[in-house]
Amino acid sequence: MGLSGILSRSSKRASSQGAKLGQVIALANQKGGVAKTTTTLNLAVAFQEQGFNVLGVDLDPQGNLTMSQGMDPDTVDRSMFDVLVHSLPIDEVIHRTEIDLAVSSIDLAGAELALSSMIGRERALQKALLPVRSRYDYVLVDTPPSLGLLTINALTASDSVIVPVQCEYLSLRGLVQLENTLSMIRENLNPTVEIRGILPTMYDGRTLHSKEAVEMLKENFGELVFDTRIRKTVRYAEAPVQGSSVLKYDPSGTAAEAYRELAKEVLDGATPREHA
Repeated sequence: MGLSGILSRSSKRASSQGAKLGQVIALANQKGGVAKTTTTLNLAVAFQEQGFNVLGVDLDPQGNLTMSQGMDPDTVDRSMFDVLVHSLPIDEVIHRTEIDLAVSSIDLAGAELALSSMIGRERALQKALLPVRSRYDYVLVDTPPSLGLLTINALTASDSVIVPVQCEYLSLRGLVQLENTLSMIRENLNPTVEIRGILPTMYDGRTLHSKEAVEMLKENFGELVFDTRIRKTVRYAEAPVQGSSVLKYDPSGTAAEAYRELAKEVLDGATPREHA
């Protein structure tokens, strides 16, 4: 398959134990439809249930994370476009929903072109987050389905990356390209960014294909693969229609429990800090 040699370091997940909080985690995969937005929102809400202060950042021009919290990206006055391109303080685009959310708009589609001529264009998000990182234990960044300048900004600003991967063969192959991009980021922009974990999504335990896909992930990435499986369920589609996370929409359901379990894995024993 050609995946076995792509990790440039130990296939063990980054740990939160003993780590300094205020961490930035990007949710990244250049393939669309792998539950990046679903995971960003529901993991953030699960963190909050554990007492952590969380900021979500919608860095996708499609604005699905923004819509998932009941807002229309076409009608927001200012968005992450203004933050990245015009240096607007990020506080100006943070809306309080289930989580604090820095919203997206369709204007963000023009950000890559606007940023392309700017010095330090890969660090625009990193600079924007600096004034607010002390207020949050975790910042979760939802990225677009590409490996362009917006995703590079997210990886440059992040301490670690969670990679949602659909449980099918073609999705697994896309990990090679993502790892190549991460290697470039480490060499030139952010030497400490690590893969926090690989999350199997769209899992259907009734099919042999899903089970084989998870086995392929484990064979190639070892302990980087989270134990949690995000299974196929209509709840993940229903919740955004209500402008809600699945933890609020169906708090006692198996879909919500899956993200609570994922939160435990990601936090790995970390505890909330005291905030002024």
